[in-house]
Amino acid sequence: MIDARHVIPRAELSARASRAGGAGGQHVNTSSTRVELLWDPATSRALTDIERARVLEKLAARLDAEGRVRIVASDTRSQKQNRVLAEVRLAELVARALVVPRIRKKTRPTRASTERRLETKKRESQKKQDRRPKHWD
Repeated sequence: MIDARHVIPRAELSARASRAGGAGGQHVNTSSTRVELLWDPATSRALTDIERARVLEKLAARLDAEGRVRIVASDTRSQKQNRVLAEVRLAELVARALVVPRIRKKTRPTRASTERRLETKKRESQKKQDRRPKHWD
């Protein structure tokens, strides 16, 4: 589940388990607990065409050669927990990609702020002029 309106069907996810490195002692050498989750946003039914275009654009750097998003989790010693972690990470990634940025409204500086800025510039300029050596021609 990405958010209240979007749910990626489990049928669209493909998971592979492999041996994970790192902590775990001898358990690591014998158990395939690392989970690699693959999802193809281009063919997903969970997104509209506009959302699909946004996700593909935002996640372009994360796509592999086949256009799939790849998430890897090997945090725990449990394959099941790692799969859940990978699914949560995928949901968070897609949720961030679906956020539509607010358009910035151009605003003008107030007259008072413009006057303060100009007054400060005059003071600084005068301060620097006062530091210059005086020429008595």
